[in-house]
Amino acid sequence: MRGLYLVTPNWDDTEKLIAATDAALGAGAALVQYRHKEAGPDLRKEQAAALLALCRRHGRPLVINDHLDLCQAIDADGVHLGHTDDGVQEARALLGKDKIVGASCYGELALGRAAVEAGASYVAFGGFYPSPVKKYTFVTPPELLDQARAEFSLPIVVIGGMTPSNAAPLVTRGIDLVAAITSVYGSRDPGAAARAFGALFPPA
Repeated sequence: MRGLYLVTPNWDDTEKLIAATDAALGAGAALVQYRHKEAGPDLRKEQAAALLALCRRHGRPLVINDHLDLCQAIDADGVHLGHTDDGVQEARALLGKDKIVGASCYGELALGRAAVEAGASYVAFGGFYPSPVKKYTFVTPPELLDQARAEFSLPIVVIGGMTPSNAAPLVTRGIDLVAAITSVYGSRDPGAAARAFGALFPPA
């Protein structure tokens, strides 16, 4: 996993959501997380199933934010969990060894260590910058990534107000994925936005 990590906005318009995601995936986005904090169960299932079909066409994984039951119901590629969600260890036990289990670690290396120990597939740190979507009560220092990279061999994700320009210095610290919502979905050209993020990650 390397490159742009798409996180969906709270859009009820499934057709609009799929069109923007399709453009970003076509431009090279590496991973999609379905996250709609305001959707009811029916809309969540509709959108997640549509996104899964889209991700299958592009050969990219879809992970579900929070909802283990939805991940299991549609056989998505995994889940992303925050500190208030079911634990990484429980998710790994329920989903098996082949599914993706991501963990939000905020600005705390201790949470990263615990997630790695519990079987996480990747760890996400942030927010690093002010976000129009997620209201962080703290700012994660970029220096934390140096220690995280030294300790963890699994992929590291950064999140929080990401743009191609402000993500660039974090990428140089060795992170693997930049998670973005507004910079892509709020763009007039989601494909161009996705390409700009992808350009931060030259071919290995």
